[in-house]
Amino acid sequence: MMPEQNSPILIKDEKHGLPYSKGLMAQSFTATGLSPARAYLAAQRIQDEMRQRALREVSLEELQDMAVAVLEEQAGPEYARRYMKLRELANLDRPLVILIGGTTGVGKSTIATEIAHRLGVTRIVSTDSIREVMRGIFTRDLMPAIYESSFNAWRGLRVPVPHGANPVIVGFREQTAAVITGIRSLIERASVEGESLVIEGVHMVPGYIEPSQFKNASVVQLLVAVDDEEAHRSHFYIREVQTDGTRPFEKYRANFGNIRLLGRYIEDLAVEHGIPIVHSHQLDRTVAEVLELVVNVAIRGDERMSSTQSGTATEGE
Repeated sequence: MMPEQNSPILIKDEKHGLPYSKGLMAQSFTATGLSPARAYLAAQRIQDEMRQRALREVSLEELQDMAVAVLEEQAGPEYARRYMKLRELANLDRPLVILIGGTTGVGKSTIATEIAHRLGVTRIVSTDSIREVMRGIFTRDLMPAIYESSFNAWRGLRVPVPHGANPVIVGFREQTAAVITGIRSLIERASVEGESLVIEGVHMVPGYIEPSQFKNASVVQLLVAVDDEEAHRSHFYIREVQTDGTRPFEKYRANFGNIRLLGRYIEDLAVEHGIPIVHSHQLDRTVAEVLELVVNVAIRGDERMSSTQSGTATEGE
């Protein structure tokens, strides 16, 4: 007997059963990079197939198998592969914390927003917002470096710059050292609460935080870079337009040399500490590359953690 067209189809796991939702399925498809329109059509196709087969309920595993088949048919094997990887990520036992660094104007916040949306992460924090909070706690006299932009933090230095050192780098390091305390606290809190989190900002400097030290979270750190100077410069003009002039192009143009200098410095540290660098060219491609990197690193890290815990348990027997 065919189920009524409007009767819900239950998706069941070991303990629960929930009605199939085209909206939720489509959202999981958009995480692969599929457009919302195509994602919804694919989700509709799954529902139609279940109704044609007169299914009243399916297991979560069966639903995911159908999703992979439909994606492969309608979008291609690459989208199906991404979907399977994302399902692995969703099954991790630990919260996911993504740290996105890079110099000013490389597109960190845009990429962070896209990644968070695709992964269903609702908490995004910029390191500049942490610095802003710190300004409300510490006066300029106590911590002058946090009152300057990252590329001008040298203006807040209270001690002489060592001979041969670049004041722009020294000032930035002092500011980063101050902000990193707040970043570390955020990661620890996310670990305790079991809530995934994206932190983006210029202060996510390789070497200041060791991702593996957070045992209760899967922490993935990466760097975004723009190699082409003119492309990088154009980002600031676009930013001025998008923010109605609240972030003026001229301010960044005047300090572009310092911004590029910090970019090279951060990238050198990334190479030194083995932190992956994503070279940004076109947004969709960059987001896809970041997403792939996050998924792979998080899954590998979780496998290593499980292996370590298994080994420890065996030794204790």
